[in-house]
Amino acid sequence: MRSVPFLFAVSLTTFFGFHAKLTASATPPDRADVATFLVPAARPDAHPSAVPGAAMSIDDAVADLRAAMVREVPGLLAVRKGDELGWNQLVADQLAGAGSLIDHPQLLVSVDRNPDVQQLRIVLARQGAPWLLIGAARISTGEPGLIGHYKTPNGVFEHTRRIFDYRAVGTYDRHHTRGLGIKGMRVWDFGWRTTEDWRERNGWTRIRLEIHATDPVMLEPRLGQPASKGCVHVSAALNRFLDQHGIIDAAYELAAQTDGRYRELLLPGRTPTPLAGAMLVVFDSSEPSPPAPISPLAGTY
Repeated sequence: MRSVPFLFAVSLTTFFGFHAKLTASATPPDRADVATFLVPAARPDAHPSAVPGAAMSIDDAVADLRAAMVREVPGLLAVRKGDELGWNQLVADQLAGAGSLIDHPQLLVSVDRNPDVQQLRIVLARQGAPWLLIGAARISTGEPGLIGHYKTPNGVFEHTRRIFDYRAVGTYDRHHTRGLGIKGMRVWDFGWRTTEDWRERNGWTRIRLEIHATDPVMLEPRLGQPASKGCVHVSAALNRFLDQHGIIDAAYELAAQTDGRYRELLLPGRTPTPLAGAMLVVFDSSEPSPPAPISPLAGTY
C-alpha cells in the first residue's frame, strides 16, 4: 500500500455453464419481497464472456467451493444464521450506494473493517434468491494512528483488468518482514482510493488499495485485528484459495483468452469457479451505513 496526500435476471452469455453479464440499472423493482442487490455499473472490460467448461448447477458449484475452502484454508470461522443476515444487509447497503443491479449470480469478497470484527466472507450474491455463504476467515485491515497507516476505505471496488495485479517477490523489508508474503503470493490491486487521514481533522488521503498476504511468521498470527497500512491482509492459505479458484477474477479470465500478460499472471493449474465475480465490498459494522431500498434474504451455510 502506498499513500499520497489528498483529499451483481440473467443474461444469455454462457460462462462455465452459467450466465454472466453485468448490466447497470438505476431503477429498483417495486416488489419488496424480491431481494435485489446492487453493484457498481459494469464497464465493458469487466464483462465475463463465454468460456469453455462443463455446465453445473449453482448448488453444485457452491458445494464444491465450500468443500474446497474447508480443505484448503485452515481456521475458518463459524457463522450463525442470524449474523449472516445482518452481514448481508450491510453488504447490500454498500452495493445500493453504487446504484446498479446484480443480474446474475456472482461471488463477492466482503470485508468488515470494524476493529472488533476484522473478518472476510466470500458470498454468492443473487437477485430474487437467498445469498449463499461460502466461508469466513480472519483478516487485518488498516490500523490508523501509526505513520503510514490509514483506515481501509469503505465502498465497492471493482477488480478490473485495467489495473494489472502482480505477485510478491518475497523479499524482506527493514523490519525483516515480508509485507506481501512469500514469493508468488497474489496481490489484487484496486487502484488509488480515498480514505480518512487521521493526522488532521476532516482530512483525507489517497492509498493504493490491495488484497494481499502478509509475513507468515511475524504478521499472519495478528490476523483478526487491525494491522495493515490500509490494505486487506489475508493468510497465505486464503490468498492461494482466492487465486486458485479465481473468486473475483472474472475480468482477468476473460482477458487471459487474448492477452498473454494475464495468462502469465493467473495461477498455473488453477480451477476457476463458474461463479467468479469482480467485486471487493468493504463496510464497517461499527459505523452507520447508507440505506438499502430492499433487505437481502439470509443464505444458508
